[in-house]
Amino acid sequence: LLQSGHHSCVAELKTLLLNVSRAVTRDVLITFSPTAGPSRLNTTEKGKAGKIRLPREIFQSLSSQTVSVVVTVLNIQQLGMFKEVNQTAQVLDNTVVGITVGESSISGLQDPVQLTFTHRQLPHGITPQCVFWDPSKGQAGGWRSSGCVTQPGDKGTVCSCDHLTFFTLLLNPALDGSTAKALMAVATAGCGVAMAFSVFTIAFCIFIRCRFRFEETVRINLGLHVNLVGSLFLLNLAFLLNSGLSGRIHPRTCRVLGGLTHYCLLCCFTWMALEGCQLYLLFVKVLGIYIHHYLAKLCLIGWGFPVLVVGVVGVIGSYGEYSIQNMDHQVIAHLCWITSKHLLVHYITNCGYFGLIFLFNMAVFGVVTQKSCSLQGTGAVQGYRKPWKVALVAAGLFCLLGATWALAFLTYGISSAPVLYLFTFLNSLQGIFIFIWLVVLYYPKTKETTGSLSYIIRHDKTTTASQ
Repeated sequence: LLQSGHHSCVAELKTLLLNVSRAVTRDVLITFSPTAGPSRLNTTEKGKAGKIRLPREIFQSLSSQTVSVVVTVLNIQQLGMFKEVNQTAQVLDNTVVGITVGESSISGLQDPVQLTFTHRQLPHGITPQCVFWDPSKGQAGGWRSSGCVTQPGDKGTVCSCDHLTFFTLLLNPALDGSTAKALMAVATAGCGVAMAFSVFTIAFCIFIRCRFRFEETVRINLGLHVNLVGSLFLLNLAFLLNSGLSGRIHPRTCRVLGGLTHYCLLCCFTWMALEGCQLYLLFVKVLGIYIHHYLAKLCLIGWGFPVLVVGVVGVIGSYGEYSIQNMDHQVIAHLCWITSKHLLVHYITNCGYFGLIFLFNMAVFGVVTQKSCSLQGTGAVQGYRKPWKVALVAAGLFCLLGATWALAFLTYGISSAPVLYLFTFLNSLQGIFIFIWLVVLYYPKTKETTGSLSYIIRHDKTTTASQ
């Protein structure tokens, strides 16, 4: 630790040094605690701290007469150590226990080392997992569970491992097989419904654009909506193909399917961003902006930019079979997606990209809501004063800007399963919400209604049209 520069955190490390003879006739018992550190087991400490049982097999296999047993209890809360990249599981009490006997590495024990991590009853949806630190995993090291058996209990978890190193107990959000199957069923049914309503929405937009005469701004917005709904249709189709074919196709075909699914997802996010940009231009930059072939240029961005991203990711070789496993390492589902070795690519191109879009779109949503409320208060908007229509406008914009996708950021921790159900359900209904919103707000019923949000805004004697 001193060599690593962690001088301020040395107080968090507590070590017990014992000299044990190789002629030991019984197991060595040690207790450890995040606050009191390790010590020899006695009757007053039973049940209050974790326990370590070192089998006598360890000492009988050593050549020297007397060996040193070093047990280290480390609080890693303020350390930049023992944390792998993209780690989502929590370390119990931020405690890592290191065990060394003598100067040589010990592995392949027939009688395993037993570590008992004491804890209260774990919340529902959390699964404990015994792991050890492997410096060779990834670029900076990571946790592995090979060689360790987890035996969970109400008051503690017993870890039986066949080697000595640094150990801890990870608390993972559990996704069991039944939950995964239910989510896949809901997602599959929702994709089918969403695809049907996407077709209805596209047909409706084309119909009213050809049947009625709208101002140019409304026609551009209808074109935007058609492209967004089209990207949702392709994304749902790619997911159905992915869930139905993955695990039974050639690896090269799986890479292509993974890239196609990633492309459709990025197209969907990009068109959500373009919807937000359009609203920003119309509600904030309202002074007559004209761009030649505006919709064609938007299409070039919406469908072309994801091609560049997928091309770069494909050159890296990030696409392939991705297996979803439970805590018993049983494969729940196969998907053709970004592989586990390249999860950083997923976090950058998907989570990071959508996070920026979500922040921008929510800012635009706030501006649009504020301006709509001010127009309602001044009576400038005729025919849209009914509360249910105002609520429908807000709900439609909320879905149009992709706010339901933000639930994906909440699918970690003890609430992961309920949020996953909510995320799957709401995104399955996104196509229905957009269809109803467009039908109610765009279809002309009176002479006063010419578009979903086409208002005449008069400010400082300047007349501008916006949607």
